[in-house]
Amino acid sequence: MKYLKSIVTFLFISLIFVSCSTKKNSEKQQLIVFHAGSLSVPFKQIKTEYEKTNPKVEILLESAGSVKCARKITELNRECDLMASADYTVIDELLIPDFASWNIKFASNEMAIVYHKESKYANEINAHNWFEILLKDDVIFGRSDPNSDPCGYRAILTSQLSEYYYSYENLAEKIIAKNQEYIRPKEVDLLALLESNTIDYIFLYRSVAEQHGLIFITLPDSINLNNPELADFYKKAKLDITGKQPGTKITKTGQAMVYGLTIPSNAPNKVLAIDFVEFILSEHKGMEIMNKNGQASMIPSKSETYSSIPEKLKQFANSN
Repeated sequence: MKYLKSIVTFLFISLIFVSCSTKKNSEKQQLIVFHAGSLSVPFKQIKTEYEKTNPKVEILLESAGSVKCARKITELNRECDLMASADYTVIDELLIPDFASWNIKFASNEMAIVYHKESKYANEINAHNWFEILLKDDVIFGRSDPNSDPCGYRAILTSQLSEYYYSYENLAEKIIAKNQEYIRPKEVDLLALLESNTIDYIFLYRSVAEQHGLIFITLPDSINLNNPELADFYKKAKLDITGKQPGTKITKTGQAMVYGLTIPSNAPNKVLAIDFVEFILSEHKGMEIMNKNGQASMIPSKSETYSSIPEKLKQFANSN
């Protein structure tokens, strides 16, 4: 009987210990990150590396089109600790000054036409005839929503610039009018349609194509929005997207692709967020992962909000 009592006592104490340990392990600091869909692959890798050296931290990644990410903060009052956009101007135009006070430009990208071996005319398409292939009646292509996702309005900007570059009248209008039923909220939503042979081509970031091992057409610098030296030519393209308030518009003008990030003013865990941003932007940590995934580092870069950047992060930007 005494022996049985000892066993019961031992089991009871063990149960309490396990319960306490489980509770202790579950008490991780959580960091909420809203980010562009095109950052999904590198940010998952960055999350894994950060959590290895910070086991008491859990990074919660939530991807969406960059404009939609911003609207989660401005319209839905969602809290997050970090917002990373595929277009730094989304932060400038939708978050600053009411929902954030600074913005760091950190990576670049370029537009491409993405397809697979089963796409119609896959053996014929190239950098000189891609628009003619896309406009064929038996070809279906997809693009993302310009009101939700920078890749969506960049697809239109690329189409507009192509009119000038290829001297093709009304090219953008023809592209925009075709296959509208295959517009999706963000660019990575289109990958499943491509893989299932539902569509033949996608307007997509080159980095996403490389990350997923897809075939793509490298477009000329004059239309791929990658070359800052072509700023004056890029400005020829522009379109309006939904603004901050219902019924308002924001005009997006063509410019080289630049990603940006910020910590919102109401971030629940600002100190930890600053530490994570420092990890992302460090040359041999997060930015090494970004570079390997086809999103070249722009650190350090000019920030118009330099004075408002936390001291620990000013090393990644400059005021000139």
